[in-house]
Amino acid sequence: MRTSSIRRTCAALAAVTSLALAVTACGGTTKSDVKKESGSAASAGEADPNAPTKKGLTVGFLPKQVNNPYFTTADKGGQKAVEALGSTFKEVGPTSATDTSGQVSYVNTLTQQQVDAIAVSAQDPGALCTALKQAMKNGVKVVTYDSDTKPDCRNVFVSQAGAEDLGRTQIQLLAEQIGYKGEIAILSAAQTATNQNLWIDYMKDELKDPKYKDVKLVKVAYGNDDAQQSFQQTQGLLQEYPKLAGIVSPTTVGIKAAAQYLSGSKYRGEVKLSGLGTPNDLRSYVKNGTVEAFELWDPAKLGELAGHASVALASGQITGKEGQTFEAGELGTYTIGKDGVVDLGKPTVFDKDNIDDFDF
Repeated sequence: MRTSSIRRTCAALAAVTSLALAVTACGGTTKSDVKKESGSAASAGEADPNAPTKKGLTVGFLPKQVNNPYFTTADKGGQKAVEALGSTFKEVGPTSATDTSGQVSYVNTLTQQQVDAIAVSAQDPGALCTALKQAMKNGVKVVTYDSDTKPDCRNVFVSQAGAEDLGRTQIQLLAEQIGYKGEIAILSAAQTATNQNLWIDYMKDELKDPKYKDVKLVKVAYGNDDAQQSFQQTQGLLQEYPKLAGIVSPTTVGIKAAAQYLSGSKYRGEVKLSGLGTPNDLRSYVKNGTVEAFELWDPAKLGELAGHASVALASGQITGKEGQTFEAGELGTYTIGKDGVVDLGKPTVFDKDNIDDFDF
């Protein structure tokens, strides 16, 4: 989906940053002008890869939750790309990762403010659709990142990595750690989170392989990307399933909270923990034996890629049609896949041998 630089970029994971940027109309024009310029082209799937990059755009970032360390870092990546391309970055969003009505309200506000693009990590796959479709009708380009909406509610989705890769590899990591035997649980974020549910579907499918015949998924718990709730859910899992062999948590907030609980309990080193986390959050837990190995993409690069995709959309260089390509600066060249999806690349596995090589 990308040039050979994808692995090099993933391996280099610098500072977590992400936040997909959605860009739109050219600066200095009205929204009605934009509709004339981009509406028919988008619907026809036409693009001019040689079109000049527009400057002076305003790109609004709408994460699932502001002041969440993951999205804070991701936003910095998006801001880096947007500003480097000569446009203006702004961030708005709810303080709760489950405030779907709040996200809808922010989409409406950004549309009223006539931003050129909205980049959103959706709390729910369908709840934002009406508002996002109205935004697009008004000429706003919409990019989703990290967590998608329904495909017809945005132009492009910038994915952390292939959903199948992320789902299957998390089970593979945990199963290896527990010797392919025992009860396991999943500690997810919100029950409606698009990305979490898609990964979990692939986890369950991976577990159908005969090599996991002695591995039993006993429960999927939800911590709502809240540290305290995730901590309590981990405690509850161990109380309900005292023979639990491992927990996989596909959320940076969840895995850190689970590691905190396990580290201070009799289960440290006995109940294995894996999933998606950042090196800075989990470094101490890797070194004290609570966590053996986990994985993640580079959120900073995710946001940076989203920024480039947004500006390319706003400039008419791409429309979101499968097969179109665009340049993403130092990240390389990317190709848009089915349903307008762009994958950042393969996840990176972190353990005691390499965790000190990363700082994010």
